[in-house]
Amino acid sequence: MEWKRRIGALGVIAMIALAACTQGTPTGGGSQKQVIGFSQANGSDEWRTNQNKKVAENCNPVAQTLISDALGDDAVQSSHVDEFVSRPVSVLLLTPNTAAGLTEAAKRALDKKVPVITLDRSVDVEVTQHIGADNKLIGKTAAEYVSKTILGGAGGKVIEIQGTAGASATTDRHDEFVNWLSANDPKVEIVDSVVADYKRENALTAMNDLLQKHGPGEVDVIYTHNDAMALGVVAALETANRLSEFKVVGIDGQNEAIQAIKDGKIVVTFTYDNAGKEACETAKKLLAGETVDKQWVLPTNTIDAANVDEWLGKGF
Repeated sequence: MEWKRRIGALGVIAMIALAACTQGTPTGGGSQKQVIGFSQANGSDEWRTNQNKKVAENCNPVAQTLISDALGDDAVQSSHVDEFVSRPVSVLLLTPNTAAGLTEAAKRALDKKVPVITLDRSVDVEVTQHIGADNKLIGKTAAEYVSKTILGGAGGKVIEIQGTAGASATTDRHDEFVNWLSANDPKVEIVDSVVADYKRENALTAMNDLLQKHGPGEVDVIYTHNDAMALGVVAALETANRLSEFKVVGIDGQNEAIQAIKDGKIVVTFTYDNAGKEACETAKKLLAGETVDKQWVLPTNTIDAANVDEWLGKGF
């Protein structure tokens, strides 16, 4: 219990500190009487740092904006949601750490008539609006690309580096990748699958271990659930002088990964917008009394050697 109290206290401090540092006085049309709260699951990777930035930039002109960071802890994030509801906030933006861990917190917010907008990851209850690209489509598209474009229909062996266990994005990117291969190309075998929590350093460590397990010529493709992990994998492969053995697949459209495609270190990435800007657009509509659709599906694009020059510098 003492451990949980410490974690909770640290979470509150992180929320207040981040709000104070990144959210100043609202500018433009921002209203001091209206407050937007953004509950971030874990702001420690590049993609989520950019998501925080997009929310701060686009929501502050709408209303006073506070951002919390649960540092990857369901219990801490649930307490942040409850704190926002108690404040109260006018609109809650939520990127849940895991669906199971944040569903009840989202329900409590909705029960208090606080509009809830989920970004990127979803919860297991219908919210005011969910915004994000289609992770199921991305999983299917990645599987088809691996099967047809990388392996040429000849089959092969794949290592999968997954994101955060229990997160909806992780589940969809894994399940649909596996399902497509099972139905369309069973000659492609996933020989190992590990969790690296969407973090570059975790993927680097995991890849170092996997290189000890799988010798030269035993694996063809490394499918990672985001670009940060793809870059961690590349770093491990370069250090081991084994980059030429593998085709690395990423997701997100991070500028560093796009450059790595240009440099021949990553084969492909699939863009995945963080929905920060769009969430603020929806919040503005809700604060004005407008209604919004339950789903806002953002587009995804395939970036590889064929079109990489068009995408250089256009990621995040």
